[in-house]
Amino acid sequence: MALTVLSNGLLFDGHSPDLQDGTHVVIEGNRIREVGQGGVPRGDRVIDLGGRVLMPGLIDAHVHIIATTANLGSIGDDPASLTAMRAGRIAEGMLRRGFTSVRDAGGADWGMAMAIEEGLIAGPRLFYSGRVLSQTGGHGDARPRVHDWQGCQCCLPSAQFTAIADGVDEVRKAARTELRRGATQIKIMASGGVASPTDPIWNLQYSEDEIAAAVWEATSWRTYVMAHAYTPEAINRCVRLGVRSIEHGNLIDRVTLDLMLEKDAWLVPTLVTYNSLHKYGADYGLPPESVAKVDDVRVQGLEALAMAHEAGVNIGLGTDLLGGMHKDQSNEFAIRAQVMPALDVLRSATSANARLLNQEGELGVVAPGALADLIAVDGNPLDDISCLDGQGEAIDLILKDGVAFKNALV
Repeated sequence: MALTVLSNGLLFDGHSPDLQDGTHVVIEGNRIREVGQGGVPRGDRVIDLGGRVLMPGLIDAHVHIIATTANLGSIGDDPASLTAMRAGRIAEGMLRRGFTSVRDAGGADWGMAMAIEEGLIAGPRLFYSGRVLSQTGGHGDARPRVHDWQGCQCCLPSAQFTAIADGVDEVRKAARTELRRGATQIKIMASGGVASPTDPIWNLQYSEDEIAAAVWEATSWRTYVMAHAYTPEAINRCVRLGVRSIEHGNLIDRVTLDLMLEKDAWLVPTLVTYNSLHKYGADYGLPPESVAKVDDVRVQGLEALAMAHEAGVNIGLGTDLLGGMHKDQSNEFAIRAQVMPALDVLRSATSANARLLNQEGELGVVAPGALADLIAVDGNPLDDISCLDGQGEAIDLILKDGVAFKNALV
């Protein structure tokens, strides 16, 4: 099998606080065979990194690839085929920004994952939740107040994104359905949210029995539940009942963070989306009711991240952008760097997120045996993390599965 050698780079391995100079990486097939220093071994192809920083491909733990508009309730108005084509462009943009893996928090499915795996679409490897589980009137129920639907949920306009399930039996069936369809984790809506038209942020969603049912089903498939939740009460219920990953968490308090630490749960803040929604959400189709909610959580998000970092809670990196705002994905790094050291921000986007996705040792690290998902950056993100900003302009090499999506070093 052909060997590719990356030489003359500074290495950030996903863990170490210090860059390793004079490092070479040998890739065989789609995996890293060797990481060493000293003389450069022979290979079928040698790429001189010219002193650039070589690091693991980035991982975003909260995206919505099919969120082609900020008005999630209107996605069902378009043919699924058109949405898939638009989503392909969104996926390609993520890969161009150096994100070689993403966890989709609702909407993407097996077909999208296979299209990327087969090379029909250029995009990051996809860990998808399938449809999110929402109660009637919950954050995933995008129907306007005047619209009642008595038919089956699969005919709802929002059915590409949401499975509305009420009661323990319906939640069990909905979770089993998404797992049958290949979901790598289950997503539930456990509180109100910004993008939905009828529920306030503080609204508690799903009973404890319903949440426990979703957790049991996910556990039976050796996976986990991620939950959209903002308030301490909503987060506390989820964590007590075994939810592993809390999404957003902008209004969290220290008592709840202590519980998360005790339960080894994860917090995945998505700060950039609130900045983007505040700046131009309305221009991209966010309904007026949702625009009014943005400021309820925007400022507190950064404070929540600072508290979580101080408490030592597991922190993943996510973005949660919608529609035309996907271009802001990499702004998440600079926002977090206001309250976290750059090293910890980078770990969140690499080795920590890999652990969250149950991919420890496979992704998020530069180490023998890991998948060859790598990027080379013209700049040192440990000194100035803004070099990762934009649309990947400073990323000169992007390898996914050992194959170059971008190579400006030839």
